[in-house]
Amino acid sequence: MDGNGRWAQQRGLPRPEGHHAGTTAVHEIVCGALDIGLRHLTLYAFSTENWKRDTDEITTILETIRRDLDEGPLRDLDVRQRWLGHPDKLPTELVQALQRAERRTRNRIGLTLTMCINYGGRDEITRTAAALAQAVQAGDIDPHLISEEDFARHLPHPDMPDVDLLWRTGNEQRTSNFLPWHATYAELHFTPGYWPDVDRRDLWQAITEYSRRQRRHGAAPLAITRDDASALPSR
Repeated sequence: MDGNGRWAQQRGLPRPEGHHAGTTAVHEIVCGALDIGLRHLTLYAFSTENWKRDTDEITTILETIRRDLDEGPLRDLDVRQRWLGHPDKLPTELVQALQRAERRTRNRIGLTLTMCINYGGRDEITRTAAALAQAVQAGDIDPHLISEEDFARHLPHPDMPDVDLLWRTGNEQRTSNFLPWHATYAELHFTPGYWPDVDRRDLWQAITEYSRRQRRHGAAPLAITRDDASALPSR
């Protein structure tokens, strides 16, 4: 969700104001996901690299997230909220709000919304490798037979599905340490607009574009036989 600060600066506002506007866009996108029956939505809200920013901006981002968890409109929607990240350095009040939201919404089935807060993809893989090493040390896993499934079972959320579509706003065209394990076969979608300007129609457009792509996962394209070709509509 890139471009909050630049959106504010473009309007002569302090950068933190962009994060307040970005929260409104989150609500819009979540509602758009519910509208079309999307089952999983994962938002990169605060990365492990974002600690390099100005202290006031960091405080605004984290407090905005906490307030929205406790008071925002998502509380009343059929949304299961989860947190992916690490509590190190996060304010205690935010960690508690994240944990409350997870407990309060754990039985909801409309949409699983995962908020990546103090999250880094390499950090996730490092911690997962450590957990796997502990399992080997305990004798639960044969180190010579470790599979991708074994690794996936030790991720923080083993039931999280692979990413189908990775959408980034703000005219940035890189994945920036976001879900490297899950996004190995993700379709990438980059748009120039800043995050506070998006609405549910942008989400639908991204999914429409995704639906037009052929996903082969390393397989060769299916050959069209003569019989198949004769069945195609003529132009």
